[in-house]
Amino acid sequence: MDAMATGEVDEKLYSRQLYVMGHEAQRRMMASHALVLGLSGLGVEVAKNCILAGISRMTLCDPNPTTSYDLGGNFYLSESDIGSGVGKATLCKEDLEALNKYVGVDVATSVPSFSMENIDTILALVDGMSVVVVTTPLPDDVIVALNKKCREIGSCFIYSVVAGVFSKVFCDFGDSFVVSDKDGEQPAQSQVETILPSNPALVKVLEDQGRHGLETGDYVSFSRIKGIDQDSSRAAQSLYHSSNQFEVKSTGPFTFELVDLDLSSCKMPATQGYITQVKSPVTISFKSYSEALADPGELMMSDFAKFDRPPLLHLAFRALQSFIENNSMQLPDPGNVVMAEEVLKIAKSFDSENLIENNSSAEMIIKHLASGSKAILSPMCAAIGGIVGQEVLKACSGKFTPINGFLYFDASDTLPNELLSLDEVKPTGNSCYDSQIAVFGREIQESILDLKYFLVGAGAIGCEMLKNWALMGVACGEKGHIHMTDMDRIEKSNLSRQFLFRNEHINSFKSTTAAESAKKMNPDIKITSYQEKVGSETEHIFGDNFYDKLDGVCTALDNVEARLYIDQKCLFYRLPMLESGTLGTKGNTQVVIPHLTENYGATRDPPEKSIPVCTLKNFPNQIQHTIQWARDYFEGIFKQNAEDVNTYLSANDYASTLDGQLSTKIDTIKAIHKTLVEERPVSFEDCVIWARLKFEDLFNNQIRQLLHNFPENQLTSTGTKFWSGSKRCPVPLSFDVNAECEDAEMKNHFDFIVAASNLRASMFGITGRTDEEYFNQVLSDIIVPDFSPKEGVKIAVTESEAKDDGVAGNGITDVDTECMQVLDQMPKPSELVGFKLHPIDFDKDIDEHMLFVTACSNLRALNYSIPTEDTHKSRAIAGRIIPAIATTTALVTGLICLELYKVVGSARKTLAIDAYKNGFVNLAIPFITLSEPSAPEKTKAIVKGKEWNWTAWDSLDINIGDITLKELMDYFETEYNLEISMLSQGVSILYSFFANKKKVEERMKMPLSKIVTSITKKEFPPSQLFIILELIANDLTTDEEVELPYVKFRFR
Repeated sequence: MDAMATGEVDEKLYSRQLYVMGHEAQRRMMASHALVLGLSGLGVEVAKNCILAGISRMTLCDPNPTTSYDLGGNFYLSESDIGSGVGKATLCKEDLEALNKYVGVDVATSVPSFSMENIDTILALVDGMSVVVVTTPLPDDVIVALNKKCREIGSCFIYSVVAGVFSKVFCDFGDSFVVSDKDGEQPAQSQVETILPSNPALVKVLEDQGRHGLETGDYVSFSRIKGIDQDSSRAAQSLYHSSNQFEVKSTGPFTFELVDLDLSSCKMPATQGYITQVKSPVTISFKSYSEALADPGELMMSDFAKFDRPPLLHLAFRALQSFIENNSMQLPDPGNVVMAEEVLKIAKSFDSENLIENNSSAEMIIKHLASGSKAILSPMCAAIGGIVGQEVLKACSGKFTPINGFLYFDASDTLPNELLSLDEVKPTGNSCYDSQIAVFGREIQESILDLKYFLVGAGAIGCEMLKNWALMGVACGEKGHIHMTDMDRIEKSNLSRQFLFRNEHINSFKSTTAAESAKKMNPDIKITSYQEKVGSETEHIFGDNFYDKLDGVCTALDNVEARLYIDQKCLFYRLPMLESGTLGTKGNTQVVIPHLTENYGATRDPPEKSIPVCTLKNFPNQIQHTIQWARDYFEGIFKQNAEDVNTYLSANDYASTLDGQLSTKIDTIKAIHKTLVEERPVSFEDCVIWARLKFEDLFNNQIRQLLHNFPENQLTSTGTKFWSGSKRCPVPLSFDVNAECEDAEMKNHFDFIVAASNLRASMFGITGRTDEEYFNQVLSDIIVPDFSPKEGVKIAVTESEAKDDGVAGNGITDVDTECMQVLDQMPKPSELVGFKLHPIDFDKDIDEHMLFVTACSNLRALNYSIPTEDTHKSRAIAGRIIPAIATTTALVTGLICLELYKVVGSARKTLAIDAYKNGFVNLAIPFITLSEPSAPEKTKAIVKGKEWNWTAWDSLDINIGDITLKELMDYFETEYNLEISMLSQGVSILYSFFANKKKVEERMKMPLSKIVTSITKKEFPPSQLFIILELIANDLTTDEEVELPYVKFRFR
């Protein structure tokens, strides 16, 4: 029985999405049925995103045959479908169905056309639907009737249209739509420093844990409260029940009052506890389509540089709708000035607010909308399909805030100032590029076909980007080419958002599979796929010759380090860089244009704070601390120990290999001795015994030792309680195979034993087992030795003490002697020929690994009275999983490809910086904002008496052959009036005024490349064309030092 039949959530498939939507919202989606009317570019994007997300069923309806315009945005249609007479919904069904085996896809074939004559048949489709989505222009009477029917039966209604680079979205979810979580943000959490016994009760949070993040009117709950006398009043008792909620009045970033909670009768304040914001549902009311059309109210902004654009587009789309209803539902033809003027005339007749009067730019916007209205552009369909897809998921799940009424979005910055000639935009009727030609003209289409781009990454963004490029025709001409690289193989969790992959592709390379899938969408696309990391170690592949032939780079990466490396390459080769990223419903885009905008690395986020060692080892206070501790323990016991044993068994002189480990060598050798001698298992039962004794050591004995060193009533030198603030007094755990924690509802004691013993067995090549009856039997017979605290054990309390411990070692004066004694007790490698352990690399997607880490973390959390977490949440923390969903990915790639049009020159003019757009979106709120990029920072220099304001994009380019050092010096004197006082390459100084005169004299006659190789003792790779030189130079006239960029010296 599959997950769809049982209502179970397939956590492997929806892994990353569950961190966005949550299990409850996912289950609601899995019980929802959507109807999509219109399967051109926008319709297929919406359907794709919702099917990947895992709604229960989708019904497709589009009886209209395929036109060449549809091919601009529908990736499941081809030129052979034109004139076939088969409806688009039928043609797309099979491919959409293959996206997700849990989603049923059917086609409504009962509707012959979308005209008012068939309204009864159309309305009949609405029955039983959770949401109805219209993605094609329909008569207003049909839209109003559909909207009315949805309101009557409680279904949500969405209407969206893409017309060239213009679009609109309308949502009506009824009079009282309940949103369970308005923003999807994690509830604010903080820790109690004190709750004062006052009226009202005043809460102060621990400042080292950050601000409380609460606003007046929020509600909170408390858990693990300590200190306050709960018997003193009913109000005090209420704090001890986590189900109780308290209203907040914020009084500062670290303090708040609990409204109407009187604790004045209590004698002592609370001194510890956890605070969690309680997120409450909200109810939203919507206008119907006819109401919003007449009175749209405040329209949602997407670009604050176009503050007057939404009302203008509301007017323009009304005019366009009137035109098509007067012309048998036919949109204006591309480049037809008469038709465009007719739409403008209608708009002027509707213009009661004088939006167009004496406004030539507004008139041109309306004419551009009319001229390009037949065009279905892939980037627009991707962007709006991401937005509408998320609105569908909101309707199905009740999670996140929907768009209320109309949203208008455009990319008019991609357009020329005037309408293009009819010859330039005339469609062929059978080309997949007709839509782009209709908007941008043939000349720009030819430029797109010949693009040469480097796509770094073939994951979610990479797949969406390739799909867009295949439809746009990027690299589909004779001169065009895409180079794409990704080291990763396909995993099941990728399938819910990386839509070029299917089940049969699991374990295949992403880059190869993505390239093959893209070629099915457009056989003319030229792609070379690589499985190489982009970095200094692969510059023999991606070197000077490689970048020198590119038109630009597009990043589809998941880490900052790789982005920064690519950024430096784009700076050096002066290439545009198209950058985007997602985090759940949030997304960002950045367009980097040589000399015009700042580069990606010009501004950086601060690094993440690391957890202090002493906190991890002895004083955790958050679940993140215990999970990190459990991960570190996993790595040490199941990987490092095994690797150390294998090193010992394979080394001729193992003792000498430890010479560099002054402070840890004895610990390493003792661990090897334990693994090979004291605790080496011969059966699975031995592994179970080992796991049980580890439980006792980690969660009982070590805690008792800690409490021996620092008793519960311990005071510091200043007289304050040692166990206070962020230091939580621990409690030893007594093993109970049936114990279950209240927060995560997991049997952590039993799970730890099962996971630990099986991992231990796997490390030693022993077959494991998981049956509960067996474990209960073995565990009942294990004798656990009594524990007595040791005297003289030093425990680090501060970070500096922890570091000192690491340097000081264990205090043994003759470590080498003790090491040799332990080594003498171990079997010689020659006695264990063929024996080898199997180190286990932690993998967040392997359930056995996560069971161990979760149980281990939760047990430590129970020691310290920290709320526990289930495996799902623990996996996210331990694996540093980035939440992801297909809708956001589609949106950001669409926005990036709109910027690519500008880079190619679609506007047919030199664009100012404000024409380019960086984007930030949050589909949960919803929030979309586009803004102009920042300009690069300038550095002032005076060269030959003239001011030169150079940026990170600039360099001193020298391309006159592999000249000598003397010739370079002369060149700078002649060209720049500068005297070089020091010249370097990397860490090597090639020349300095204070260097040995004889050596300088020798080098003056040598070509620069020979000087570099003579110093570094390394030859240049055949693909390297440039040498980067840094210099210090003085103006020959003023003798002042001049700050200069690097020298880009081409020696080949």
